[in-house]
Formats: sequence, C-alpha cells, structure tokens
Amino acid sequence: MNNKIIGIALIMWGYDVYDAAASQLSRAFSGDTPIEAWAGIIGGAICVLIGIKKLK
Repeated sequence: MNNKIIGIALIMWGYDVYDAAASQLSRAFSGDTPIEAWAGIIGGAICVLIGIKKLK
C-alpha cells in the first residue's frame, strides 16, 4: 500500500517538474526533458506496480 502511495506522489512530482515554467523554456530551446521529470515519472510507475503486485 505504501509503495502505491509513494508511486503516485512521485508521478505527480515528476509531472510537476515536467510542466514547470523552467522546464517548458528548456524544452522550447533544446527539446530536452529534465532528468528529474523522467526519474519521478518512471520511479513512480515502478512503485505503483510494486504496490499493486503486493496487493495480490
């Protein structure tokens, strides 16, 4: 259960970093997405999957 909650929080944080004004400017000029956004989104998805697997 805790992994699922942590995963959801990480996904939200990753999306927040992805959608930040500085990130939007960076993507506009270089086309790159910040590594913090990818780490939050991917790490969150992994935690959610682990949390769902533990429920079974």
